[in-house]
Amino acid sequence: MNKTKLRGRGTDINPPNRFEKLHIEETEDLYDERDYEPGSERKIETVFYKDHSKSAIAKNNSPDIPFDYSFNPYRGCEHGCVYCYARPTHEYLGFSSGTDFETKIMVKEQGPELLRKTFRKKSYEPKLIIISGDTDPYQPIERKLKITRAALKVCLEFRNPVAVITKNSLILRDIDILSEMAKLDLVLTTLSITTLNKELASKMEPRTATPERRLYAIEKLSEAGVPVNVNLAPIIPGLNDEEIPEILKQTAQRGAISAAYILLRLPYSIKDLFINWLGREFPDRKEKILNKIREMRGGKLNVADFGKRFKGLGEQANTIRELFYINCRKYHLNERDFDLTAAHFKQPSGKQMELF
Repeated sequence: MNKTKLRGRGTDINPPNRFEKLHIEETEDLYDERDYEPGSERKIETVFYKDHSKSAIAKNNSPDIPFDYSFNPYRGCEHGCVYCYARPTHEYLGFSSGTDFETKIMVKEQGPELLRKTFRKKSYEPKLIIISGDTDPYQPIERKLKITRAALKVCLEFRNPVAVITKNSLILRDIDILSEMAKLDLVLTTLSITTLNKELASKMEPRTATPERRLYAIEKLSEAGVPVNVNLAPIIPGLNDEEIPEILKQTAQRGAISAAYILLRLPYSIKDLFINWLGREFPDRKEKILNKIREMRGGKLNVADFGKRFKGLGEQANTIRELFYINCRKYHLNERDFDLTAAHFKQPSGKQMELF
């Protein structure tokens, strides 16, 4: 029987959870041949679970990540980006980093209220919070559940600074809150753009906003006075590194004030997912791309060392670094410091403030 492709998913495999002893491999014989045409795309529905976590924010202990706390309204991400560094976190929940990561989503319904309780604690020291570190806060289900929107309302209420990272133009829904936060230097938004090629994006990031929609989001946020950073992540040598100048040009033209980049990371089972994906989508370029990655990682596919994991080593990594910084200067990105402030933080007394 011919193997079928999963419709709208970043990966079509579910590798074993590294913490579990039992793993049942999903194969074609698990499906009734009458349910689909052999060789066609097969659909897997997304399932949502309640997340009963008792804390709202997670503490960051990595020295090369510039924030102290993160708030994740979801765990897992339906965007299905095949390269996502957060995929292995799903294994802590007993799931796989493969199709499970994008089809079994944990929902932190009480997240905004937990955040409010955290801010009310006398021991809380106001600091920058990232929304979010291990998932996209504007993945499709957010359109309905509005957990991210509620969390932003809480941050505005208490005047706690926030940095929002997303690949989805759904962020424009919350431009009313973000613009109010921007007036107090409480927010920085980051739009992650991996490619301007719509076809490539649909293969790498099947359920994200199109590149055009992300550029549109940058423009509208900027027009509303909301500062926008662009993150070229991940840069994959031999696949999207040649797009660096054009991405920086187009995002700067639409109002982005700063930019950053991260090289592809392949920790744990992500390397298996990525290799499988390359073989499926770019079989003729697979080995060339993998060799370029090894060249930047000291002969390996991944290096976890702080200070090296984001930027890489060697001639190839240096070429990418120079290309990035030359074009940042050319398009006047990163020319000014942008500091969010916690000076306005307050703990409202009495009844909760009604916003919007």
